[in-house]
Amino acid sequence: MKHPQKYEEAFARLQEIVCKMEGGQLDIDQITAHMKEAQELITLCKKRLTETEKEIDKLTQAEK
Repeated sequence: MKHPQKYEEAFARLQEIVCKMEGGQLDIDQITAHMKEAQELITLCKKRLTETEKEIDKLTQAEK
């Protein structure tokens, strides 16, 4: 499965996976696949947040 490129899409997909897991909607085989996807989505979200934070830091430093 191709992962979303936008933070909002990745976060929404992550929420969807969590809801399915919490709701007991997945069998044991699906849980493993969804856990792997969730880990990849978390990594993507963290990367996007870190990149955004660095850009904001650059902009605020340039203003000083």
